[in-house]
Amino acid sequence: MLLLAVVTVIGLFGIDLASRPALRLVVGTFFLQGVTFGGIAVLYLKGRGLGLGFVPVRLPDKRDGAVIIGGSIAILGLLFVASAVITALGLNSAENQIVEVGRQNPSVFLLLIPLQFLLVGPGEELLFRGLVQGTLRESLHPARAIILASALFASIHLFSLSGEGKLVYIGIAFVLALVLGAAYEYTDNLTVPAVIHGTYNAVQFAGAYLTATGGL
Repeated sequence: MLLLAVVTVIGLFGIDLASRPALRLVVGTFFLQGVTFGGIAVLYLKGRGLGLGFVPVRLPDKRDGAVIIGGSIAILGLLFVASAVITALGLNSAENQIVEVGRQNPSVFLLLIPLQFLLVGPGEELLFRGLVQGTLRESLHPARAIILASALFASIHLFSLSGEGKLVYIGIAFVLALVLGAAYEYTDNLTVPAVIHGTYNAVQFAGAYLTATGGL
């Protein structure tokens, strides 16, 4: 709905996003993960009278760096294991609609890689780890806060999926989100899960590009 509104508004200036999938993805990502998620965070913090300290963000120190490396390896390892299990069981996993666009124009995958670190990782972690998990943690045990925030994060992806196996995709997203939530809880630094999240997505898009172009 948001992307449709953006496309309509931009169309008034003579820019046809409907026929330019790469540009449409960039604009959609900017307005969803950047403007919308960032705006929600600002309004939420202002509405509750909270400062920016409610969502701690700082440059990673050595310990944070170790968690980023370990978390990235863990989350990619879990994806590999999950993919192997799904294949062994003969199950199907749905795909994000972005992948379909990328197959038609593989260069889109390359464009999406830096956006994972600039907008997607920071924006989604700000909302789901910083605000949702942070708020739940005020009244719940950290483990429960991580589980509930991860469940919400995974379920939201339902709206961007296509094909069979949507529950399988959501299940994988939930497990991976647990890693992000644990990294945030352990380091108390939103930068850590944001970088892990960006790395996970970027590796997937890089793999998708190589597959689409015959590089693998």
